[in-house]
Amino acid sequence: MLPGLLSAAECDATAALYGPGPAFRSHVVMARHGFGQGEYRYFAYPLPPLVAGLRGALYPRLAPIANRWNERMGIDVRFPGDHAAFLDRCHEAGQSRPTPLLLRYGAGDYNCLHQDLYGEHVFPLQVAILLSAPGEDFTGGEFVLTEQRPRMQSRAEVVPLARGDAVVFAVNQRPHRGTRGDYRVALRHGVSKVRTGHRHTLGIIFHDAR
Repeated sequence: MLPGLLSAAECDATAALYGPGPAFRSHVVMARHGFGQGEYRYFAYPLPPLVAGLRGALYPRLAPIANRWNERMGIDVRFPGDHAAFLDRCHEAGQSRPTPLLLRYGAGDYNCLHQDLYGEHVFPLQVAILLSAPGEDFTGGEFVLTEQRPRMQSRAEVVPLARGDAVVFAVNQRPHRGTRGDYRVALRHGVSKVRTGHRHTLGIIFHDAR
């Protein structure tokens, strides 16, 4: 959890970007693809300054964690300390489309459990920032994580977020230390049904897409 990562003014200004225009490269209506209900838009390059700044500032703090995770899970891939260097790796592999996105939900909307992978090169952590105020702008719409442990039933966790709070979570898998050493745990994330109002979220994904 990163409490108060964005101010109320920054949340409002970012949510206000949502809509047609050159700031976005793609618009996805979830129901058309079986993803849930609601919609989201992927930003185009160049990213808005706040979004680009968050991506560049958060990555070097998360890269050491990502490298420790891969070491524990026996994965050979290591990540450079600078985000631009990691994007060069993505772009050389044909992953050149930006992945930060704005999501919008109305009453009755939800997001099915999923993973944001997008290609061969995947940074194992991502960030979601709630731009709306629970209880004021919307009700329901909780951020949900599920964890699938080997040969065990899935475990769910609801992450309580206030406006401006961020959550850092695993894109795909993370290491877990058991009695016989580390093993891999698979995670998925989603949003429960919004009951009233509108909910906006900023998603920061560090790898680009094909």
